[in-house]
Amino acid sequence: MTLDQRTDAIRHVRAGLAVLVYPLQYAVNIPAELVDWAGESFTSRERLQAENEKLRRENAALRSQLQKLTFIETENRQLRELLQSSKRVGEKVLIAELLAVDLDPYRKAVVLNKGSRDDALYPGQPIVDAYGVMGKLLHVNPWSSTAMLITDPNHALPVQVARNGLRAIAVGSGTEDHLELQHLPNNADVKVGDLLVTSGLGCVFPAGYPVGKIIAVETNPRLPFARIVVEPSARLTRSREVLLVWPGLSERPGNPCRAPQPEEKS
Repeated sequence: MTLDQRTDAIRHVRAGLAVLVYPLQYAVNIPAELVDWAGESFTSRERLQAENEKLRRENAALRSQLQKLTFIETENRQLRELLQSSKRVGEKVLIAELLAVDLDPYRKAVVLNKGSRDDALYPGQPIVDAYGVMGKLLHVNPWSSTAMLITDPNHALPVQVARNGLRAIAVGSGTEDHLELQHLPNNADVKVGDLLVTSGLGCVFPAGYPVGKIIAVETNPRLPFARIVVEPSARLTRSREVLLVWPGLSERPGNPCRAPQPEEKS
């Protein structure tokens, strides 16, 4: 101890011994470090797996909520479009929702969730969506109604060409996306791209509402009438909400279809 305090010789010896002993100390410590490292690795792996599983569940839940929100957003947009459509129609209207679609290949009909208990619905009442005329009611039950679409072969709709006012009858072709104009001569003033609107004749459909666009005009000199194909404006296979319209209850002055007013008692 005296030499260690007074000279540096022992310090050098101690340093040399420390250098020689260090590998042995390191080797002895390796197993403990390996155990610690393995334990930490397994713990980290389990924690990461648990976190990944949690994140997967949260991701699935968020995706489900996103899909639901997307559906709600689409539904809200359709309802806003229907609201704008009701303002354009200018009549008494009632929103209805599709319950079912008739699968009969020779009929084009849908079932609505409104019936005689909801309002004064009547057979022949027109239905429209945010884009155009869809059809009219065929049967009215207490809780539901059946509507015939304009593409049904038994449906006829008075229309006129918006460009020149030419009147015609649009008849369903039996397909989901085509109408035909009947009894127009080969020299009729119609063109591809012309917009057809309801004429209001017969007081069944509100006047001026979109019906469709002419997509084909075929003439044959050997035939008296042209074949004119119309693409409906209404989204017949996609719309879920529709408007039931009462065209006879419009209060616009001069409307020939306006419902008669009760006489005032003197």
